[in-house]
Amino acid sequence: MVVNKILQIWKAKDLRKSILFVLGMLVIFRVAAHIPVPGVNAEALKEIFSGNQILGLLNIFSGGSMQNFSIVMMGVAPYITASIIFQLLGMIVPQLEEMQKEESGRQKINMWTRWLTVPLAAMQAFAMITLLRRSSTEILGNVSQFDLFSMVAVISAGTIFLMWIGELITEKKIGNGISLIIFAGIVSGLPQAIQQAIVTFDQSQLFIMLGFVAIAIITVVGVVIITEGQRNIPVQYAKQIRGNRMYGGTNTHLPLRVNMAGVIPIIFAISVVLFPSMIAQFFIQARTAWVARAAEWVIGAFQNQLFYGVLYFLLVFAFTYFYTEVIFHPDQNR
Repeated sequence: MVVNKILQIWKAKDLRKSILFVLGMLVIFRVAAHIPVPGVNAEALKEIFSGNQILGLLNIFSGGSMQNFSIVMMGVAPYITASIIFQLLGMIVPQLEEMQKEESGRQKINMWTRWLTVPLAAMQAFAMITLLRRSSTEILGNVSQFDLFSMVAVISAGTIFLMWIGELITEKKIGNGISLIIFAGIVSGLPQAIQQAIVTFDQSQLFIMLGFVAIAIITVVGVVIITEGQRNIPVQYAKQIRGNRMYGGTNTHLPLRVNMAGVIPIIFAISVVLFPSMIAQFFIQARTAWVARAAEWVIGAFQNQLFYGVLYFLLVFAFTYFYTEVIFHPDQNR
């Protein structure tokens, strides 16, 4: 059944071209993820990422491009941040809220989002370079101001390039381009993980691996069910009589999705959880003793699995409630 569906999709010429285009764009993204910024000690960089859980998590979401110090090391995170900022501003600023209701207004907001992505990408690139330089002097060595400016410009251009690719993918109506880029970055490390699992395979770990696979499948199925789930609220329109004719009287429904917020609360929560630890990295070698101790305490607290897990759960729960409140307006949908 699945094979027949795939064959039907492949036989449709326009759909086949769109799929091949999307795959080609994703291949370009993965090639760019392995083009490093010049002047970087790759071995020292890998040691830093392997020994730091925070940087390791950021590297996973960037698809390994951060560990390679590639030209697209920041991924599409600045664009996502800019999009979230304008979504929140639409709740605060009445003019933006009115613009979001019109097609021309949404196009203008999208243009402003692209403009905001540029300074955000430059700021995040500068912060990441500064963090890596303070973590180890062997990564970049002696970098002049011109070299630093060039690195920030190249990395920012890489983010804009990915944003452009994501919009091209979205235009093909195969899916959301930004989401596909994030997905491709995350699953890019899957083949290497499978290879390592095969190389280091031990029969005593067979049941653990099977259990992990089963949990992964159940999780994916559960996520799909929750994401696609919706409750249909019945709506009945009263009949109207005009002259000798009767109008209306139809029955329909108002679909309410179970998960209206999508993955936005998770992105919010990850950003908040990672922010204190990243800031603390800048002050861990501070000359003031109490500042250095405070930075060490913050890093140690967020490396505690129990503290991290409880805080992450509470933030996801809170942001889900908050974001649903932002995007769902029952008074406007009546």
